[in-house]
Amino acid sequence: MFSRRSFWKIVGAGAVGAPLAARTATGSAEAAGMLSDSPEQGMPATRPHPSFADLRQIRAGVLNVGYSEAGPAHGPAVVLLHGWPYDIHSYADVAPLLAAKGYRVIVPYLRGYGTTRFLSPRTLRDGQQSVFALDLIALMDALGIERAILAGFDWGSRTADIVAALWPERCEALVSVTGYLITNRTANRQPQPPKVEWAWWYQYYFATERGALGLENPDYRRQLARLVWRFNSPTWHFDDATFARTAAAFRNPDYVRIVINNYRWRLGLAAGDPRYDGLERRLAKGPVIGVPTVTLDGGRDPFTPAGGGAAYRDKFSGPYAHRTLKGIGHNVPQEAPEAFADAVVEADRLRRR
Repeated sequence: MFSRRSFWKIVGAGAVGAPLAARTATGSAEAAGMLSDSPEQGMPATRPHPSFADLRQIRAGVLNVGYSEAGPAHGPAVVLLHGWPYDIHSYADVAPLLAAKGYRVIVPYLRGYGTTRFLSPRTLRDGQQSVFALDLIALMDALGIERAILAGFDWGSRTADIVAALWPERCEALVSVTGYLITNRTANRQPQPPKVEWAWWYQYYFATERGALGLENPDYRRQLARLVWRFNSPTWHFDDATFARTAAAFRNPDYVRIVINNYRWRLGLAAGDPRYDGLERRLAKGPVIGVPTVTLDGGRDPFTPAGGGAAYRDKFSGPYAHRTLKGIGHNVPQEAPEAFADAVVEADRLRRR
């Protein structure tokens, strides 16, 4: 586990607060109080999924992180990471499956989502890729987790990939939907075929002031997320309550700033925090991931590259398996929870061989 001194050497003085911050009060009452604002217009009131009825909070790095925990406290740790525009409820059915197998399952809200809050109003609301990885390391330190199986999709895949690549000693094994998602901003300057570019329409929308204002509008924010859900997962027939549970996480006061900064940074339209330049230079080189890995592709995910994982196979040098899930879209853990949980168990077996 990193000491405070070695952790700060990685990111530069002042980049992250104490990684071993003390745990704050936990429980659903506090978590609910942090999202006590009235429901957005047109959004039906809904109860949290039973799997996440008892949210906890912990000080970790620059954040007070909201998270759910399931399973035995001394079981092998698994951290499940969500993406945009999703939240921890993508894992509402995965978490109990893994807990039943004896895993200690941690499902955190990323910065800008749900009950996760910045500790200081002076902290830059930064959405570049490296800060999410540093958030994850700080959370693991705060929870006393030296090594964990990391599993994610979308932003969560990218975050897990980064930790596996740069800090493999913290990652027992990896499950990554859509494979290798570490961003190279220089390569990102090159255009893709128009059909591919079209699927990323919201990135270009967010690049404009019009898009930022649209995301700030609570009703448009909800409409946009629902539109993305339908496009990303054409075979997933979610109900209103399922969407409303997740949409509540977008009322976080930093949600708009984090989302806008994340997508503008990727396109080279927003500068990153110079304290993380060293990390970003390492990531721009496309580091190979050597930990045991299972990659998953949703067969109906519009962002899945052709070739059954061949497009990114050479980025994983350790024990490896790939699965393509027929009829499944982008939100793999929520659309196919059993298959996702099986992938976590398979990744764990790969490391035990």
